[in-house]
Amino acid sequence: MQLGINLGYWGAGMDADNLAVAQEADRLGYAVCWAAEAYGSDAATVLSWVAAQTERIDVGSAIFQIPARQPAMTAMTAATLDSLSGGRFRLGLGVSGPQVSEGWYGVKFDKPLARTREYVEIVRKAMTRERLSYDGQHWTLPLPGGPGKPIKLTVHPQREHIPLYIAAIGPKNLEQTGEIADGALLIFPSAEHLEDTTIKYLRAGREKAGETLDGFDVCPTLPLAVGDDKDVATLADTFRPYTALYVGGMGSPKQNFYNQLAQRMGYEKEAAEIQTKYLSGDKQGAAAAVPHDLIDKTTLLGSVDRIADRMKAYAAAGVTTLSLAPAGFTLDERLASLRAGTEALERAGLA
Repeated sequence: MQLGINLGYWGAGMDADNLAVAQEADRLGYAVCWAAEAYGSDAATVLSWVAAQTERIDVGSAIFQIPARQPAMTAMTAATLDSLSGGRFRLGLGVSGPQVSEGWYGVKFDKPLARTREYVEIVRKAMTRERLSYDGQHWTLPLPGGPGKPIKLTVHPQREHIPLYIAAIGPKNLEQTGEIADGALLIFPSAEHLEDTTIKYLRAGREKAGETLDGFDVCPTLPLAVGDDKDVATLADTFRPYTALYVGGMGSPKQNFYNQLAQRMGYEKEAAEIQTKYLSGDKQGAAAAVPHDLIDKTTLLGSVDRIADRMKAYAAAGVTTLSLAPAGFTLDERLASLRAGTEALERAGLA
């Protein structure tokens, strides 16, 4: 199992620290550095900045939002980033959610699976430098009856096949991801529930494509907080607002994929309470309603030895790249967490 680092969103007040974190991860031999986007910083600019100031670590979008870009534009960005980084780019895609898609981009959030499939097909076709034509439900290239004609990518990508990941949570999305992608980007993964909530659907998708999970990258992001085992409850409390935001406040009341995931993990009553309180404006109450067990199962907390045991559980469950989001109030604390992650991987015998 490899380690990655997830920088989250740029512009949150830790930008200089984030670059230092990426550079330390590069020095420590981490496999990939991911950057996210929602409706603030864009991931492509951040990744180019990080790639220019690192040497070995891959840079990946977690995610490029599908409603934000036409697929041919994403192919151009991927080809450019891969070329500038010397073949170190990984393309992560996702449909975002209805609030961002419709409220920020003005793109109707409908038929996300079909849109994702077409988007991936167009990106991959463009990357081959074939003349681009496509006749789908959501995209038609060139537009009929006009001056457009099939054209091809003018630059030669560093690699024709750039690793393509999809952020997936729901069963149908996971199955399609297994079928059409090279990896899956996951959030709130529990090693104990991973087979039933995730892996079995990815496996079914791989089987549809005539493949197995061999070579397919299962890549969850987990917050990491290092400390004494007797302080695990305190460490977990630092992630209550984070968990409450996703389980309670992401998406709409009817389309919160993270809430649905918590329910599939056995927290039906708790997930409903968190969402009700969060959407009513009681964010503190929502955070207080998050069960400690849910946080502990979806983060890495405690001593290096305890974290190593959790890493073993994730590896046994099928995780191939474990992406860490190190907590800390200072840069030194975050860098120490990175080093602890490497040490834990070694103690687990997974390095």
